[in-house]
Amino acid sequence: MATKVCVRRFNYKICVSGASDIRACPKDAVTRAREVGREIVRRGGVIVTGATSGIPYEAAKAARAAGGLSIGFSPAASAIAHTKTYRLPTDAFDIIVYTGFDYSGRNLILTRAADALITICGRVGTLNEFTVAFEDRKPIGVLAGSGGTADRIKEIVEPSGRPWKWKQTVFEHNPRTLVAKVIALIDDGKVERRRQSARRKR
Repeated sequence: MATKVCVRRFNYKICVSGASDIRACPKDAVTRAREVGREIVRRGGVIVTGATSGIPYEAAKAARAAGGLSIGFSPAASAIAHTKTYRLPTDAFDIIVYTGFDYSGRNLILTRAADALITICGRVGTLNEFTVAFEDRKPIGVLAGSGGTADRIKEIVEPSGRPWKWKQTVFEHNPRTLVAKVIALIDDGKVERRRQSARRKR
């Protein structure tokens, strides 16, 4: 008798980007990051992070505890280098992709692999991930009031121009509302791509 395998469908891959050192963030940033992780799972998403510590780690742990799938993209080329050289955790991830491209290369692959990006607190690495997603016109959610890069992004990036790209970026204080708005942007993008595809076929 054949065994029936139940495969869970995941609709979204959402990257959570943020400070690897939570000392750079307000006291409530960790609690809010965990809520983001849980909400991604609740809405049928996979959490994607840089397989690092701090804010992304806390969001990944919460997502996994909620029954979700957690994928980490490591800057290291191997499991040994991940833990010994980079001193990064492994327990919050179901799958770790060892990119071997250090942090800047990892950031590019990580961001490109996701459907959207959520920025929480953060430092320069978080800004790098934001600008990659911003240039790619990915849906981006910024958790307002979470400190660091998240609260400085507008004043850093806005003077550089390209105002049309801000249509893909939402700022929100409430973690659950933020995830909902990001998913709405993903869905809108899927609808628009289908429309464009249909027009090309005519």
